[in-house]
Amino acid sequence: MSEAILTGLIGLAALILLIGIRMPIAYAMILVGGIGTMILNGPALVLSQLKTLAYGQFSIYDLSVVPMFILMGAIAARTGLSQALFRAANAWLGWLRGGTAMAAIAGCAGFGAVCGSSLATASTMGKVALPELRRYNYSGALATGTLAAGGVLGILIPPSVVLIIYAIIVEANIVTMFMAAFLPGILAVILFLLTIALYVTIRPEAGPKGGIPDSREFVEATIGMIPVLVIFGLVIGGIYLGFFNPTPAAAVGVFLVIGFGFAQRKLDVGGLIEALKETAATTGMIYLILLGAEMLKIFMSRSGLPQEAALWVAGSGLEPMTIMLVLLLALILLGCLMDSLSMILLVIPFFWPVLVEVNGGLYQGADGAGFGMSTEELKIWFGILALVVVELGLITPPVGMNVFVISSLAKDTPMIETFKGVAPFFGAELVRVILLLSFPVLTLWLPNVLT
Repeated sequence: MSEAILTGLIGLAALILLIGIRMPIAYAMILVGGIGTMILNGPALVLSQLKTLAYGQFSIYDLSVVPMFILMGAIAARTGLSQALFRAANAWLGWLRGGTAMAAIAGCAGFGAVCGSSLATASTMGKVALPELRRYNYSGALATGTLAAGGVLGILIPPSVVLIIYAIIVEANIVTMFMAAFLPGILAVILFLLTIALYVTIRPEAGPKGGIPDSREFVEATIGMIPVLVIFGLVIGGIYLGFFNPTPAAAVGVFLVIGFGFAQRKLDVGGLIEALKETAATTGMIYLILLGAEMLKIFMSRSGLPQEAALWVAGSGLEPMTIMLVLLLALILLGCLMDSLSMILLVIPFFWPVLVEVNGGLYQGADGAGFGMSTEELKIWFGILALVVVELGLITPPVGMNVFVISSLAKDTPMIETFKGVAPFFGAELVRVILLLSFPVLTLWLPNVLT
């Protein structure tokens, strides 16, 4: 083992230790990346990087879409769109046994389509749907478990900030990734609805039937959903059909959400300023993590550790699908310890070279020997699989960030009950992973048709 690779291993161990003692991951990556590069190549290189690296990283045009989608979600949370979505979904589904929980899932999917954040989706829809679930005497486990699981839809259903970051890391097309995420996102909604139906079949008392709305209430609720459909149709539909690139599409979305909020008198100048402040804080956090990830990537690349790991795995004799399963399992375990964005930024620079090497070391789109697909197709397929298993981390103990968010809203429900309620949805997510692994066409079909 060379001295450089040993330094890389020590740096990786130090990073895990710093994260374990709860140092913010951005600072941990900057510290390890900076010191590691200094050990390998001297302080002059680190100083040179600090002079130009931040500007070079943050001036990437594709990154400009991140604050725009964050702003769209922040404003949407203040304009009553979540209430309108849930009310419409409840009008359509609430009369079924477990229907109000199904409406919460549908509302989470719809809000995720204009928000792009899992935690924001869980928090916003939790405030809207939890009182209704309590009013119809849903069990605490089903009510809170449904909302915690529904929140994960925000990370995959376009627009997704984490999906954008993944695309930038592996140099994939953002529009193509959005296309690839659509069918897996719809599959998640279907599986969650089936999970609720099975749950209330086994335990009918957990999800009583709701009231049947009269025709006037039904029509009003359905009409109230039209603004969301218009916004989603223009933003995501415009991207899919090639009318917009992601950044102009996000700007259109922000304009539409602001216009809706002011027209409905649910947004004022004060609320807009608060949304801008929230966007600035969130974007600053993401950009700092990106800077740390780039510094860590430079250190690891100079140590040769990722390349050595890729060669070692490729020469291990393991089947490509076995290697994929091991990497996905590692993502699930890491998801129990850190948030989704940090995990994607930390591990994808290590995992992606391994998969490329296993696939035949082909970077130019020829047929891969390993997975039977081109490298471009592998980027898409692995990206969606990675985000799906990252979703699992959001509802998996001991961290389960979505569970903590919902528990903060439902203080009368013990957290252990929420984890019990989430367990069936965890099973549904595993089914989705198996389907996506077994049938890559679920991920690749729409991009192939629309591009």
